[in-house]
Parts: sequence; structure tokens; C-alpha cells
Amino acid sequence: MTPPEYTYPAGALAFPHRGLTGIAGLAPHQIWFLLDEAEQWVEMNRGAQKRVELLSGMTIINAFFENSTRTLLSFEIAGKRLGADVVNMAVATSSVKKGETLIDTAMTLNAMRADAIVIRHASSGAVQLIADKVDCPVLNAGDGQHEHPTQALLDALTIRQAKRAFNGLRVTICGDILHSRVARSNILCLASLGADVRVCAPPALMPADIEQMGVTVFHDFDAALKGADVVMMLRLQMERMEGQFIPSPREYRHLYGLTLDRLELAESNALVMHPGPMNRGVEIDSNVADHVERSMITTQVEMGVAIRMACLDVLTRKGRKMEGWA
Repeated sequence: MTPPEYTYPAGALAFPHRGLTGIAGLAPHQIWFLLDEAEQWVEMNRGAQKRVELLSGMTIINAFFENSTRTLLSFEIAGKRLGADVVNMAVATSSVKKGETLIDTAMTLNAMRADAIVIRHASSGAVQLIADKVDCPVLNAGDGQHEHPTQALLDALTIRQAKRAFNGLRVTICGDILHSRVARSNILCLASLGADVRVCAPPALMPADIEQMGVTVFHDFDAALKGADVVMMLRLQMERMEGQFIPSPREYRHLYGLTLDRLELAESNALVMHPGPMNRGVEIDSNVADHVERSMITTQVEMGVAIRMACLDVLTRKGRKMEGWA
């Protein structure tokens, strides 16, 4: 349940933002509101009837300028289960490849009068740039090393389903923190909800001054795991690395890989999470990733559809002229 201190106002005041470009700027009660809204979709998605006509007649464009499988599929399923017409923009064959600027693309998308646009882009800030140029709500599906807000929300929903509360919860995030938009959004989200967030990485993969985000920094993974209630592993983002950040994947696994033995350092009921895709045998062993009782990785995927349904529902309420939102 939502803590009393995070109760939220009715109607549009519960979530006054036109879009969702990041966790930064969201008040704790606004995060709680989205988590609460997602609960109904979790239940519906587990039933036999998985479609409503809430967004019937509306068009959602998924404009993915960066490769993705699970995030694109999750947004597509979310839109279709709400009854919307969903269009996936094939960037590989689009005019972007012919030299069209991001602003031109934004203006083109806007002229098509979509009711919501979901954007994934390799450059930090690109989603906000488009959001400032279009008339409809924009959802950030990941931009560069900046943010991935719906990933953080689905992770928070996964944790809440299992732990119910966040205050004092010890969450250890380990991996390529430097290049991870998932880490940034999760730090902002979980700290806002009251969790004690620890980050662990080799010095070369730890952002400078990250302590200013209210986290505790570790370079020793064993120390970071002690007493942890949630262990969130991140992959090495080799595609974003220029130069030598680690000696070798084998050495990295030795120091920072999550094994069953290492997991014993955390709390006995600690959750194991990973946003995917996983590099099995590098940052996480298969017997940990597939652990029946501890691993929440497939639950994260399930919660992703519910969270994205909630975000699409909430952000289109003004366009649907819902009472209290128009």
C-alpha cells in the first residue's frame, strides 16, 4: 500500500506532467501513483481477458532509433492491450538514415497527430528535444546514458510486489554504473521511495561524484552484498566503451560476478534482479539468474507491461478528456 505520507491528490494533480522523460523531477507521491495505477494491469494481464478498449481510436508511435527487443515488445503489447493502434517506426529504413535531423523527424511525427510517442535514442537528451517539439505526450524508452524511467518504475513495482515497503530497504546495484541509464533512473526512483541504495563497480566504471545522488559507493562487491535485500546486476555495455575499462570478462566475473556462493553474503531472502539482456557467466551465473525462489528477472518483464500500460493510460487521460484530467 502507498504510505500515508505519499498519498496523492485527485485527478491531474496526481500526475501533472505532460510526458515521462525521466524520473528526475518526479515527486515521491507521483511515483507511488504510477505504481498504484499499474497494479490493476498486473491483475488483468494474469487473467484470460487481456484487452480493454480504453485507448480505442488512439494512435501510439514507437520510434526506436536504437535497437531493442524487450522494451519495444513491451510497449507494443502495452498499447495493444489498452486498445490503441500501435505503429512501430522502422528507423533502419527511415529518413533518419538519409541525413534527416532529429528536429525534422520530430516535426514529421507531430504532423501525423499521434496521441503518444515512445522514443528510444542513443543520445542523451534526444528524447527531451523531441518532446519539446511535439504536441502529444512523449515517453522515454531510454536515451543514451541519461535515463530509462519505465525500467526504474517496473523494477520498483517488482520490488514492491515482493517486499511491500521501501523504507530502509538495502538495494545493491552492481555493474557498469558509468554507462547505465538504468542505474541512474533506479537510483533516483528507489532513493525517492526511501530505499538505501548502494552502487558497486570497478573504479573505471563508477561515475565521478555519484555520492551526490545519495548512494553509498563500493568497489568491493562482497562488502556491497552484506545485508542486501535486493541485488540488481547490470551488464557491461561494451558498445559504449571506448578504450580498456576492465582487464578481461573473466577477471571481471571473478571480482564482480554474482555467483551462488556470493549471493550467500546478502540477506537470506534477497531478491536478484537484472534489466537484461544478461551476459550469463560474466556479471551473473545461470544458476543465480534462474534461481526459482530468488530471481525476479522474469517478473521484471511481466511488470514492464503493466507499468507501461499505466503510463500510457495516465498520459493520455487529458487527450481522452477524462473528468479531472481535461
